[in-house]
Amino acid sequence: SPCVFSTAAQQRSTGDECGPEDPHDEPKHPLSDCALQHKAIKLEEQVRDLTERYRKALADSENVRRRTQKFVEDAKLFGIQSFCRDLVEVADILEKTAESAAEEAEPSNPNPTLKKIYEGLSLIEAKLQSVFAKHGLQKMNPVGGKYDPYDHEIVCHVPAEGMQPGTIALVTQDGYKLHGRTIRHALVGVAVESQE
Repeated sequence: SPCVFSTAAQQRSTGDECGPEDPHDEPKHPLSDCALQHKAIKLEEQVRDLTERYRKALADSENVRRRTQKFVEDAKLFGIQSFCRDLVEVADILEKTAESAAEEAEPSNPNPTLKKIYEGLSLIEAKLQSVFAKHGLQKMNPVGGKYDPYDHEIVCHVPAEGMQPGTIALVTQDGYKLHGRTIRHALVGVAVESQE
């Protein structure tokens, strides 16, 4: 009858539920539930993998940033290292000259010019050492201390008279450190037990 026909047509056009008798009206899924679960697991693995890669890349970039910052800080501190090495040689010459002037300007020698030269050299030497200290350059004073191969270079052995063996008995050339880093080793004589 036309009424029944129109009802079936309405059901099909409005999308009402169809019974199992009509398999053609069932919506078709391109992937089955198993395939969807498998795809979801793969996507979760990819997300975990990408998240792990992102974390590693972030950590690597942070390490690079820290190393670069340390390199810049070291460059600021130690950029004057070679200049300081050259200046300590000038300080050595100045110190030896002041010592010579001091020997000549003894009270027995009445020459006032030598006394003034010695005083001037002493002032220059003191000012130079204060400029060194201002910029982190320090003279080592190892006499009486233990020998350290990172700071000292042995040039001779001295009999240990009143000193512990292995301690520094004399310094033939001063050593210097720039912000705690040795830029010139001290040339030293180390006390050893005398073998009789």
